[in-house]
Amino acid sequence: MVPLSYYMVLSAIVFLTGFVGVLIRRNIIILLLSIELMLNATNINFVAFSHYLNDVSGQVFVFFTLTVAAAEVAVGLAIIIALYRGKATVNVEDLNLMKW
Repeated sequence: MVPLSYYMVLSAIVFLTGFVGVLIRRNIIILLLSIELMLNATNINFVAFSHYLNDVSGQVFVFFTLTVAAAEVAVGLAIIIALYRGKATVNVEDLNLMKW
């Protein structure tokens, strides 16, 4: 049996990878993928603690979280495509629409 600490370390590594991707944020697609990595790191924690505590509620929560994440990705990619058609770039610094 794999100890709980291994799952926590894996989750921390995945979360930090996503966090670094958010800090770099040169490309809006990389930003979206980094946010998804951070979400999946929390899902790893939910499943690990759910298994450790012999409770199914964490796994059910992850199931609903993944369905919402799939819808978020679909909407996010649609927004990215619309921005790319209007500005011809996916660079975050060039997509500041609130500037004059």
